[in-house]
Amino acid sequence: MSGLITPATGAAHARIAGIGAYRPRRVVPNSEIVEAIDSSDEWIQERSGIKTRYFAGDGESVIDMSEAAVNGALEMAGMEAGEIDAVVLATVTHPYQTPAAAPMLADRMGMDKPVAFDVSAACAGYCHGIALANDMVRGGSARNVAVVGVERLSDFTSRTDRGTAFIFGDGAGAAIVTAADTVGIGPTVWGSEGDKWDVIAQNESWIDVHEQKLDWPTIGMQGQRVFRWAVWSMAPVAKRALEVAGVTVDQLDAFIPHQANVRIIDAMCKQLGIPEHVAVARDIVDSANTSAASVPLATERLLREGLAPRGGLALQIGFGAGLSYAAQVVTLP
Repeated sequence: MSGLITPATGAAHARIAGIGAYRPRRVVPNSEIVEAIDSSDEWIQERSGIKTRYFAGDGESVIDMSEAAVNGALEMAGMEAGEIDAVVLATVTHPYQTPAAAPMLADRMGMDKPVAFDVSAACAGYCHGIALANDMVRGGSARNVAVVGVERLSDFTSRTDRGTAFIFGDGAGAAIVTAADTVGIGPTVWGSEGDKWDVIAQNESWIDVHEQKLDWPTIGMQGQRVFRWAVWSMAPVAKRALEVAGVTVDQLDAFIPHQANVRIIDAMCKQLGIPEHVAVARDIVDSANTSAASVPLATERLLREGLAPRGGLALQIGFGAGLSYAAQVVTLP
């Protein structure tokens, strides 16, 4: 019988109320990377823009780093952990196939039985999480959502792979998404191209590792294919996110792309026609590619260093393994 189910009712709009970040204690300069890959600091900087990255150590697990990032986001939002009723955690480096990291994080932080789950969308994971949180708050299935992007990519990086050894780093970023009186998160433009799954992928399945007694798997990447895809396919996605949000590029205060490569960022800026007054995130120089943590880490830096205004408009886009992508215009907290 139709009409008997009571629909959920949520907020009219949602916004990001706080941003937090955690960068591991150990800073790793290019000089520690180059010998194993027969390279140089100059070559790495010219190819990627990266000067340093952070590698996590003892006491800096995926859960540890997430907790620190969420605490920072809660502080900015003026909220307590007990007010969070949903956790969406994006990662591809939680060391357990199951359980997910999100319920473990929620328990660690003393949250009261929130819905908690992980998202595996690699470098696009955080932007996926923001889209889900926005829909959850507006749909009535949650009130306050902690969105986390966290990675310990150093655990899955080959130190001798010349194409990836210098690319990846560790860290965590988090956002608190809550109800708003006006639109704070624009429509998300997202999708996937699964026919290109092999462009960025773990080099062996866990079953093959077990049955064939292979070495620990690492993440491989076909650099040139990724570069071309990111430059030529992702700028149109970013443009579409602006269009559906009803925002023009000159109205932006910040552009926060996934921190994959400085040359990719520069090429996207050129294709989008990013004006000089718009702050462009280049956290990759110091933090390298932190996958799901990339966008929130870069956002936190822009705000902390005063490079982007509180309450300003930002276009953010994540893209990577899958191949998956997601972009949206947001109001900065």
